Amino acid sequence: MSNQPEAYSAGRGPLTGLKVVELGAIGPVPLAGAMLSDLGADVVLVERPGAKEPNQITDIVRRGRRVVQLDLKDEADRARLIESLKTADVLLEGFRPGTIERLGLDPEVLLENNPRLIIGRMTGWGQYGQRCADAGHDINYISLTGHLSAITDPSQRPAVPLNLVGDYGGGTMFLLLGVLSALHERSTSGRGQVIDSAMVDGAAMLGLQIWSMRGMGSWTDTPFSNPLDGSAPWYGVYETRDGRYMAVGSIEPQFYELLLEGLNVKDIAPDRADKANWPRLKEIFAERFLTEDMAHWTSVFAGTDACVTPVLTYEEALQDGHMRSRHTFTELGGVPQPAPAPRFSRTPASTPEWPPQAVGEGTDFWS
Repeated sequence: MSNQPEAYSAGRGPLTGLKVVELGAIGPVPLAGAMLSDLGADVVLVERPGAKEPNQITDIVRRGRRVVQLDLKDEADRARLIESLKTADVLLEGFRPGTIERLGLDPEVLLENNPRLIIGRMTGWGQYGQRCADAGHDINYISLTGHLSAITDPSQRPAVPLNLVGDYGGGTMFLLLGVLSALHERSTSGRGQVIDSAMVDGAAMLGLQIWSMRGMGSWTDTPFSNPLDGSAPWYGVYETRDGRYMAVGSIEPQFYELLLEGLNVKDIAPDRADKANWPRLKEIFAERFLTEDMAHWTSVFAGTDACVTPVLTYEEALQDGHMRSRHTFTELGGVPQPAPAPRFSRTPASTPEWPPQAVGEGTDFWS
Protein backbone atom coordinates (compact mmCIF):
# COMPACT_ATOMS: atom_id res chain seq x y z
CA MET A 1 0.00 0.00 0.00
CA SER A 2 1.44 3.37 -1.00
CA ASN A 3 2.17 5.92 1.69
CA GLN A 4 3.10 8.59 -0.84
CA PRO A 5 -0.02 10.59 -1.78
CA GLU A 6 0.35 12.75 -4.87
CA ALA A 7 -1.46 15.58 -3.08
CA TYR A 8 -4.21 16.28 -0.61
CA SER A 9 -7.41 16.27 -2.63
CA ALA A 10 -9.72 13.30 -2.02
CA GLY A 11 -11.25 12.06 1.20
CA ARG A 12 -12.36 13.89 4.31
CA GLY A 13 -10.31 12.18 6.96
CA PRO A 14 -10.91 9.84 9.90
CA LEU A 15 -12.98 12.36 11.90
CA THR A 16 -15.72 12.70 9.29
CA GLY A 17 -19.09 13.00 11.04
CA LEU A 18 -17.69 14.47 14.25
CA LYS A 19 -19.49 17.69 15.24
CA VAL A 20 -17.37 20.30 17.01
CA VAL A 21 -18.23 23.74 18.35
CA GLU A 22 -15.25 26.03 18.87
CA LEU A 23 -15.71 29.19 20.90
CA GLY A 24 -13.56 31.98 19.46
CA ALA A 25 -10.24 32.28 21.26
CA ILE A 26 -6.54 32.86 20.63
CA GLY A 27 -3.56 30.54 20.86
CA PRO A 28 -4.00 26.76 21.16
CA VAL A 29 -7.77 26.47 20.58
CA PRO A 30 -7.84 27.82 17.00
CA LEU A 31 -5.07 25.44 15.96
CA ALA A 32 -6.97 22.56 17.56
CA GLY A 33 -10.09 23.56 15.61
CA ALA A 34 -8.11 23.74 12.38
CA MET A 35 -6.56 20.32 12.92
CA LEU A 36 -9.87 18.68 13.76
CA SER A 37 -11.37 20.22 10.64
CA ASP A 38 -8.39 19.10 8.55
CA LEU A 39 -9.06 15.53 9.63
CA GLY A 40 -12.71 15.64 8.63
CA ALA A 41 -14.63 17.00 11.62
CA ASP A 42 -17.45 19.47 11.03
CA VAL A 43 -16.18 22.43 13.07
CA VAL A 44 -18.29 25.53 13.67
CA LEU A 45 -16.43 28.55 14.99
CA VAL A 46 -18.52 30.83 17.21
CA GLU A 47 -17.36 34.46 17.14
CA ARG A 48 -18.74 37.37 19.12
CA PRO A 49 -20.29 40.35 17.32
CA GLY A 50 -17.73 43.05 16.76
CA ALA A 51 -14.81 40.66 16.89
CA LYS A 52 -11.75 42.01 15.13
CA GLU A 53 -12.20 41.16 11.47
CA PRO A 54 -9.25 39.09 10.23
CA ASN A 55 -8.24 38.87 6.61
CA GLN A 56 -10.53 36.22 5.19
CA ILE A 57 -7.82 34.54 3.14
CA THR A 58 -4.60 35.00 5.07
CA ASP A 59 -5.89 34.12 8.54
CA ILE A 60 -5.27 30.49 7.71
CA VAL A 61 -5.66 29.23 11.29
CA ARG A 62 -9.41 29.70 10.71
CA ARG A 63 -9.41 27.44 7.68
CA GLY A 64 -11.96 24.74 7.12
CA ARG A 65 -14.84 25.81 9.36
CA ARG A 66 -17.98 27.86 9.13
CA VAL A 67 -18.29 30.91 11.34
CA VAL A 68 -21.41 31.72 13.33
CA GLN A 69 -21.71 35.07 15.06
CA LEU A 70 -23.28 34.96 18.53
CA ASP A 71 -23.32 37.29 21.49
CA LEU A 72 -23.11 34.87 24.41
CA LYS A 73 -24.28 37.60 26.79
CA ASP A 74 -27.54 37.74 24.82
CA GLU A 75 -30.16 35.28 26.07
CA ALA A 76 -31.44 34.33 22.61
CA ASP A 77 -27.96 33.80 21.15
CA ARG A 78 -26.88 31.82 24.18
CA ALA A 79 -29.98 29.63 23.88
CA ARG A 80 -29.13 28.98 20.25
CA LEU A 81 -25.65 27.81 21.22
CA ILE A 82 -27.00 25.61 24.01
CA GLU A 83 -29.45 24.04 21.59
CA SER A 84 -26.68 23.29 19.10
CA LEU A 85 -24.61 21.63 21.80
CA LYS A 86 -27.38 19.06 22.35
CA THR A 87 -26.31 17.41 19.09
CA ALA A 88 -22.59 18.25 19.18
CA ASP A 89 -19.81 15.83 20.04
CA VAL A 90 -17.21 18.32 21.25
CA LEU A 91 -17.07 21.85 22.65
CA LEU A 92 -13.71 23.66 22.68
CA GLU A 93 -13.22 26.76 24.82
CA GLY A 94 -10.16 28.75 25.83
CA PHE A 95 -11.36 31.29 28.39
CA ARG A 96 -10.06 31.82 31.90
CA PRO A 97 -11.54 29.52 34.55
CA GLY A 98 -15.10 30.46 35.46
CA THR A 99 -15.78 32.53 32.34
CA ILE A 100 -18.18 30.18 30.56
CA GLU A 101 -19.98 29.56 33.84
CA ARG A 102 -20.57 33.29 34.18
CA LEU A 103 -21.88 33.31 30.61
CA GLY A 104 -24.52 30.73 31.55
CA LEU A 105 -22.73 27.78 29.98
CA ASP A 106 -21.96 25.70 33.05
CA PRO A 107 -20.38 22.42 31.89
CA GLU A 108 -22.52 20.40 34.30
CA VAL A 109 -25.69 21.81 32.73
CA LEU A 110 -24.37 21.24 29.21
CA LEU A 111 -23.66 17.62 30.11
CA GLU A 112 -27.17 17.22 31.51
CA ASN A 113 -28.53 18.43 28.17
CA ASN A 114 -26.16 16.17 26.23
CA PRO A 115 -24.54 13.40 28.33
CA ARG A 116 -22.30 12.46 25.38
CA LEU A 117 -20.75 15.94 25.03
CA ILE A 118 -16.99 16.26 25.48
CA ILE A 119 -15.91 19.69 26.73
CA GLY A 120 -12.28 20.58 26.11
CA ARG A 121 -11.22 23.47 28.35
CA MET A 122 -7.91 25.06 27.39
CA THR A 123 -6.11 27.40 29.78
CA GLY A 124 -2.55 28.38 30.54
CA TRP A 125 -2.44 27.51 34.23
CA GLY A 126 -5.38 25.08 34.54
CA GLN A 127 -8.86 25.20 36.04
CA TYR A 128 -7.39 25.26 39.56
CA GLY A 129 -4.06 25.99 41.21
CA GLN A 130 -2.26 29.00 42.66
CA ARG A 131 -2.02 30.88 39.35
CA CYS A 132 -5.24 29.69 37.70
CA ALA A 133 -6.80 33.17 37.60
CA ASP A 134 -3.66 34.89 36.29
CA ALA A 135 -2.97 35.97 32.74
CA GLY A 136 -0.04 34.44 30.93
CA HIS A 137 1.50 33.51 27.61
CA ASP A 138 3.67 30.76 26.18
CA ILE A 139 6.89 32.21 27.55
CA ASN A 140 5.44 32.34 31.07
CA TYR A 141 4.24 28.74 31.02
CA ILE A 142 7.55 27.31 29.84
CA SER A 143 9.49 29.51 32.27
CA LEU A 144 7.90 27.72 35.25
CA THR A 145 8.45 24.23 33.82
CA GLY A 146 12.23 24.62 33.63
CA HIS A 147 12.30 24.48 29.82
CA LEU A 148 13.08 28.15 29.24
CA SER A 149 16.09 27.95 31.54
CA ALA A 150 17.34 24.89 29.68
CA ILE A 151 16.89 26.41 26.21
CA THR A 152 19.87 28.75 26.11
CA ASP A 153 22.35 30.23 23.69
CA PRO A 154 26.13 30.40 24.18
CA SER A 155 25.77 33.66 26.12
CA GLN A 156 23.82 31.72 28.78
CA ARG A 157 20.76 33.83 28.01
CA PRO A 158 17.47 31.87 27.76
CA ALA A 159 16.35 31.77 24.13
CA VAL A 160 12.72 32.25 23.08
CA PRO A 161 11.55 29.17 21.08
CA LEU A 162 8.81 31.15 19.30
CA ASN A 163 5.51 30.19 20.98
CA LEU A 164 5.67 26.56 19.95
CA VAL A 165 6.48 24.81 23.23
CA GLY A 166 3.79 26.19 25.54
CA ASP A 167 0.95 27.27 23.27
CA TYR A 168 1.03 24.52 20.68
CA GLY A 169 3.14 21.66 22.04
CA GLY A 170 1.85 21.84 25.60
CA GLY A 171 -1.50 23.38 24.66
CA THR A 172 -3.01 22.31 21.35
CA MET A 173 -1.52 18.82 21.24
CA PHE A 174 -2.58 17.89 24.75
CA LEU A 175 -6.04 19.39 24.23
CA LEU A 176 -6.43 17.19 21.15
CA LEU A 177 -5.06 14.18 23.03
CA GLY A 178 -7.65 14.78 25.73
CA VAL A 179 -10.51 15.15 23.25
CA LEU A 180 -9.60 12.04 21.27
CA SER A 181 -9.04 10.03 24.48
CA ALA A 182 -12.46 11.08 25.76
CA LEU A 183 -14.03 10.13 22.44
CA HIS A 184 -12.48 6.68 22.71
CA GLU A 185 -13.71 6.26 26.29
CA ARG A 186 -17.18 7.43 25.26
CA SER A 187 -17.39 4.59 22.75
CA THR A 188 -17.68 2.17 25.65
CA SER A 189 -19.29 4.27 28.41
CA GLY A 190 -21.58 6.36 26.21
CA ARG A 191 -20.75 9.37 28.38
CA GLY A 192 -18.92 12.60 27.77
CA GLN A 193 -16.75 14.49 30.22
CA VAL A 194 -14.82 17.70 30.88
CA ILE A 195 -11.13 17.97 30.01
CA ASP A 196 -8.92 20.33 32.02
CA SER A 197 -6.06 20.95 29.59
CA ALA A 198 -3.40 23.37 30.85
CA MET A 199 -0.47 24.56 28.77
CA VAL A 200 1.82 24.41 31.79
CA ASP A 201 0.95 20.74 32.36
CA GLY A 202 1.42 19.77 28.72
CA ALA A 203 4.66 21.70 28.39
CA ALA A 204 6.02 19.97 31.49
CA MET A 205 5.09 16.58 30.02
CA LEU A 206 7.02 17.36 26.83
CA GLY A 207 10.16 17.27 28.96
CA LEU A 208 9.70 13.65 30.11
CA GLN A 209 12.95 12.51 28.46
CA ILE A 210 14.89 15.42 29.98
CA TRP A 211 13.54 14.53 33.42
CA SER A 212 14.59 10.94 32.78
CA MET A 213 18.13 12.05 31.90
CA ARG A 214 18.13 14.30 34.95
CA GLY A 215 17.16 11.35 37.15
CA MET A 216 20.01 9.30 35.71
CA GLY A 217 22.50 12.08 36.40
CA SER A 218 23.15 12.89 32.74
CA TRP A 219 21.39 16.27 32.78
CA THR A 220 22.15 19.21 35.05
CA ASP A 221 20.39 22.50 35.73
CA THR A 222 23.44 24.41 34.47
CA PRO A 223 22.40 25.95 31.14
CA PHE A 224 24.37 25.11 28.01
CA SER A 225 26.14 22.14 29.55
CA ASN A 226 24.00 19.19 28.44
CA PRO A 227 23.96 16.84 25.44
CA LEU A 228 20.87 18.29 23.74
CA ASP A 229 21.01 22.00 24.65
CA GLY A 230 23.55 23.04 22.02
CA SER A 231 26.67 22.71 24.13
CA ALA A 232 27.74 19.36 22.64
CA PRO A 233 29.86 19.94 19.49
CA TRP A 234 27.84 17.40 17.53
CA TYR A 235 24.42 18.88 18.40
CA GLY A 236 24.05 22.53 17.47
CA VAL A 237 24.24 25.08 14.67
CA TYR A 238 27.29 26.38 12.81
CA GLU A 239 27.67 29.46 10.67
CA THR A 240 28.78 29.10 7.05
CA ARG A 241 30.89 31.41 4.90
CA ASP A 242 27.84 33.20 3.49
CA GLY A 243 26.37 33.98 6.90
CA ARG A 244 23.90 31.08 6.85
CA TYR A 245 23.76 28.13 9.23
CA MET A 246 23.90 24.33 9.22
CA ALA A 247 22.12 22.22 11.84
CA VAL A 248 24.21 19.33 13.19
CA GLY A 249 22.60 16.41 15.03
CA SER A 250 25.29 13.73 14.75
CA ILE A 251 24.58 12.04 18.08
CA GLU A 252 25.19 8.35 17.39
CA PRO A 253 28.84 7.26 16.89
CA GLN A 254 28.30 6.09 13.32
CA PHE A 255 26.63 9.38 12.40
CA TYR A 256 29.37 11.34 14.14
CA GLU A 257 31.99 9.55 12.04
CA LEU A 258 30.18 10.71 8.90
CA LEU A 259 30.23 14.27 10.23
CA LEU A 260 33.99 14.10 10.67
CA GLU A 261 34.39 12.64 7.19
CA GLY A 262 32.22 15.27 5.57
CA LEU A 263 34.14 18.06 7.27
CA ASN A 264 37.45 16.30 6.55
CA VAL A 265 38.61 16.74 10.15
CA LYS A 266 38.99 13.11 11.22
CA ASP A 267 42.73 13.41 11.70
CA ILE A 268 42.59 16.49 13.92
CA ALA A 269 39.41 15.93 15.97
CA PRO A 270 40.14 14.95 19.59
CA ASP A 271 38.14 12.23 21.37
CA ARG A 272 34.60 13.44 21.95
CA ALA A 273 34.11 11.11 24.92
CA ASP A 274 36.27 13.45 26.99
CA LYS A 275 34.11 16.49 27.77
CA ALA A 276 37.27 18.55 28.20
CA ASN A 277 37.70 18.28 24.42
CA TRP A 278 34.31 19.77 23.61
CA PRO A 279 35.51 23.40 23.33
CA ARG A 280 38.27 22.40 20.91
CA LEU A 281 35.90 20.26 18.86
CA LYS A 282 33.48 23.16 18.58
CA GLU A 283 36.32 25.40 17.38
CA ILE A 284 37.35 22.86 14.75
CA PHE A 285 33.81 22.41 13.47
CA ALA A 286 33.11 26.15 13.49
CA GLU A 287 36.29 26.95 11.59
CA ARG A 288 35.60 24.26 8.99
CA PHE A 289 31.99 25.26 8.36
CA LEU A 290 33.12 28.86 7.82
CA THR A 291 35.29 27.83 4.87
CA GLU A 292 32.32 27.12 2.55
CA ASP A 293 28.82 28.40 1.81
CA MET A 294 25.63 26.72 3.06
CA ALA A 295 24.92 25.31 -0.40
CA HIS A 296 28.26 23.53 -0.42
CA TRP A 297 27.72 21.85 2.93
CA THR A 298 24.15 20.96 1.99
CA SER A 299 25.53 19.13 -1.02
CA VAL A 300 28.31 17.42 0.96
CA PHE A 301 25.91 15.95 3.51
CA ALA A 302 22.93 15.29 1.23
CA GLY A 303 22.01 11.61 1.15
CA THR A 304 24.23 10.73 4.12
CA ASP A 305 23.37 9.70 7.67
CA ALA A 306 25.47 12.48 9.19
CA CYS A 307 22.31 14.27 10.31
CA VAL A 308 23.48 17.63 8.97
CA THR A 309 20.93 19.88 7.28
CA PRO A 310 20.65 23.53 6.21
CA VAL A 311 18.77 26.00 8.41
CA LEU A 312 16.06 27.18 6.03
CA THR A 313 13.76 30.17 6.10
CA TYR A 314 10.02 29.60 5.80
CA GLU A 315 10.19 30.64 2.13
CA GLU A 316 13.01 28.19 1.46
CA ALA A 317 11.12 25.42 3.27
CA LEU A 318 8.40 25.67 0.61
CA GLN A 319 10.97 24.80 -2.06
CA ASP A 320 12.81 22.05 -0.19
CA GLY A 321 12.88 18.80 -2.13
CA HIS A 322 11.75 16.60 0.75
CA MET A 323 8.95 18.97 1.76
CA ARG A 324 7.75 19.06 -1.85
CA SER A 325 7.96 15.28 -2.28
CA ARG A 326 5.73 14.77 0.78
CA HIS A 327 3.42 17.72 -0.01
CA THR A 328 4.10 18.99 3.51
CA PHE A 329 2.87 22.40 2.40
CA THR A 330 -0.18 23.23 0.34
CA GLU A 331 -1.86 26.40 -0.88
CA LEU A 332 -5.28 27.71 0.01
CA GLY A 333 -6.67 30.95 -1.35
CA GLY A 334 -3.27 31.67 -2.86
CA VAL A 335 -1.59 31.50 0.56
CA PRO A 336 1.07 28.82 1.24
CA GLN A 337 0.50 26.90 4.47
CA PRO A 338 1.09 23.52 6.14
CA ALA A 339 -0.98 20.66 4.78
CA PRO A 340 -3.05 18.43 7.10
CA ALA A 341 -1.07 16.02 9.27
CA PRO A 342 -0.61 13.19 10.06
CA ARG A 343 -1.21 10.87 7.09
CA PHE A 344 -3.77 8.06 7.04
CA SER A 345 -3.68 5.06 4.69
CA ARG A 346 -7.42 4.33 4.53
CA THR A 347 -9.13 7.59 5.48
CA PRO A 348 -6.88 10.30 4.07
CA ALA A 349 -7.47 13.93 4.90
CA SER A 350 -8.13 16.34 2.09
CA THR A 351 -7.07 19.88 1.43
CA PRO A 352 -9.42 22.13 3.43
CA GLU A 353 -12.55 22.68 1.37
CA TRP A 354 -12.82 26.44 1.80
CA PRO A 355 -10.73 29.38 2.90
CA PRO A 356 -11.45 30.96 6.28
CA GLN A 357 -14.81 32.68 6.42
CA ALA A 358 -15.44 36.21 7.56
CA VAL A 359 -17.08 36.78 10.94
CA GLY A 360 -20.84 36.42 10.62
CA GLU A 361 -20.70 34.81 7.17
CA GLY A 362 -22.03 31.50 8.44
CA THR A 363 -25.65 31.06 9.41
CA ASP A 364 -26.14 27.40 10.36
CA PHE A 365 -24.35 25.25 12.89
CA TRP A 366 -24.46 21.98 11.04
CA SER A 367 -24.36 21.44 7.30
